[in-house]
Amino acid sequence: MDVISFKNINKLAIPALIAGIAEPLLSITDTAIVGNIEQNPTISLAAVGIVGAFISMLIWVLGQTRSAISAIVSQYLGANKIKEIMSLPAQAIILIVLLSIIIIAATLPFATQIFKFYNADGLLLDYCISYYKIRVFGFPFTLFTFAVFGTFRGLQNTFYPMLIAIVGALTNIVLDIVLVFGIKNIIPAMHIEGAAYASVMAQIVMAVLALFYLLKKTAFRLKITLPLHPELGKLTTMIANLFVRTIALNVALYFGTSYATSYGNTYIAAYTIALNFWFLGAFVIDGYASAGNILSGKLLGAKSYRKLNKLRKKLILYALVTGLTLLVLGAIFYFPLGNLFTKDILVRKEFYNMFWMVLLMQPICAVAFIFDGMFKGLGEMKYLRNVLLIATFFVFIPTIMLLDHFKLKLFGIWIAFALWILARGILLHIKFGRKFLPLAQKD
Repeated sequence: MDVISFKNINKLAIPALIAGIAEPLLSITDTAIVGNIEQNPTISLAAVGIVGAFISMLIWVLGQTRSAISAIVSQYLGANKIKEIMSLPAQAIILIVLLSIIIIAATLPFATQIFKFYNADGLLLDYCISYYKIRVFGFPFTLFTFAVFGTFRGLQNTFYPMLIAIVGALTNIVLDIVLVFGIKNIIPAMHIEGAAYASVMAQIVMAVLALFYLLKKTAFRLKITLPLHPELGKLTTMIANLFVRTIALNVALYFGTSYATSYGNTYIAAYTIALNFWFLGAFVIDGYASAGNILSGKLLGAKSYRKLNKLRKKLILYALVTGLTLLVLGAIFYFPLGNLFTKDILVRKEFYNMFWMVLLMQPICAVAFIFDGMFKGLGEMKYLRNVLLIATFFVFIPTIMLLDHFKLKLFGIWIAFALWILARGILLHIKFGRKFLPLAQKD
């Protein structure tokens, strides 16, 4: 089978796409349900947005284990040496779960200070703390699931992660409705805390399924053996570079959320809705980015540079089509989306005023995310780190501060994000051309 055929790419991309939307779907479900409760819906929506941004930061920082594991496993698979890394996934998974527990212990006592840092105060701060102190306990289960997903991706299998994600998403939706609104005379309405419990329970269900499929469908076992695998050092270096990269990414997200919060509850609520749709679009594109991650690692292991370049061209084309499709669908359902997520007229007004910017960004995001996925598969974590540092500290932050000075508010935030994404795509395109095109010409 041609590994870069349309059929094979989509065999990997479509299940990865479905699996990838699990986490943003959890947040979007919380957003939609919480935005329609009767008790302080706007403040509740704002709290979910602020905590969601912080939780996403934590998940993305440590969830990079998925990409690192996938890169190494796929490269060994391409070189027909998969038996040489049988002990590696278990060691990586245990390491990341232990780190997640340390982070819970380090952040819980300082929840008040953390969300004050996001400019939350008063009732909004109380809601943030209440939501976070429940939601954070799903963190280790999510990271465990992500690490297992990375193992499956390295094995060129995105089907089982898709099944796990579907079950998790459906579980979250059902529990959200039941726990937020309650069932008369059976389960009391828990409001924003119900949304947090629903997310945690869904994450536990996904982790249990991930463990089941890992043991049932692969030769890997969660058994720690000594000595430590030689590739664990390389894996740790990859994770460290991705850690710094993701910190830079989340600095941008923090600035966006913090500035939106400072403009008032109406603005942060509208921003939260738009941001969740932006995340959803990113994870939809991530289907093809994941295929790039999976296949580029395998092609690098096999030293098939000509096919690697063909893969790049195909994935960019597919991603652009996907990005334009998201743009069109968003335009068609522009006003119904606002009505779905909030009853507050002022929040809807601010959402409608700037959501078109999020839609126009989709094709640009598509190209940048494809390069992100491929570079992860190629093990180019150091360069990915440097790109994010440049884009965040020399493009995004100066732009958002300047446009805030001119009082552009949410418009300024999304212009900064657009330039941030554009800078990332351009720098990755240049690097690929310089490093891998000459190798493709010699292949």
